[in-house]
Amino acid sequence: MQEESGKGSGKPSPKRPAKASAKSLNGKTGRQAQRRTNKKPRTNKERRSNKQRSESTRGALISAARRLFVEKGYAETGTPEIVAAARVTRGALYHHFDDKADLFRATLREEARAVADHIERETQEAPSALEAMTRGADSYFAAMSVPGRVRLLLLDGPAVLGHAEMAEIDRETGGEELRQGLAYAMEKGALAPLPLEAMTSILSAAFDRAALAIAQGAPAEDYKAAIRRMLEGLLKRA
Repeated sequence: MQEESGKGSGKPSPKRPAKASAKSLNGKTGRQAQRRTNKKPRTNKERRSNKQRSESTRGALISAARRLFVEKGYAETGTPEIVAAARVTRGALYHHFDDKADLFRATLREEARAVADHIERETQEAPSALEAMTRGADSYFAAMSVPGRVRLLLLDGPAVLGHAEMAEIDRETGGEELRQGLAYAMEKGALAPLPLEAMTSILSAAFDRAALAIAQGAPAEDYKAAIRRMLEGLLKRA
């Protein structure tokens, strides 16, 4: 009688929950499998669209950061300002960049690449090594005349990242036109054999100093003429 009373007490049998759980689990697994089966793979168009959105967000961050870095300087610019100016979320910033320094680094790469591309376009058809070098110098000053570029590449860049990393950025973005121009001039006999790295470093410093002076209001033509005369003294008209 006691056993019968236990059966009728309303307590569940130990086996019942197990059966119910298995049924519930099987049903859930079945639904998940069905959803996976019904899920359509992303099309090429969707993938391109996602990539474009990602590139657009990255570009907006770099553009906003550049403006603020030029206006306020690296140290005085905060990531909340950058995010607000770019009209993206903070999560988007850290999806594309590790931190503010990484975003600054990417901004400088864009600037250095723009300078290198401009010089390359202007020197492709030069008839002589001397002409290539003088055209390269003129194009460098033209590219560096873009507002804010001198501050980013010649002042804040070295101060924040150091000269070694700035040199690496220059190499990564194809900004070795001066070195290549000197090597070409030596190969053609227009320039006496000299230590290439040392010569590149000395001339590069001269170009940068001239660009800084011009950005600070010095007569641009005076510095351009001085650089041109220096190149003419070094290179033969060959």
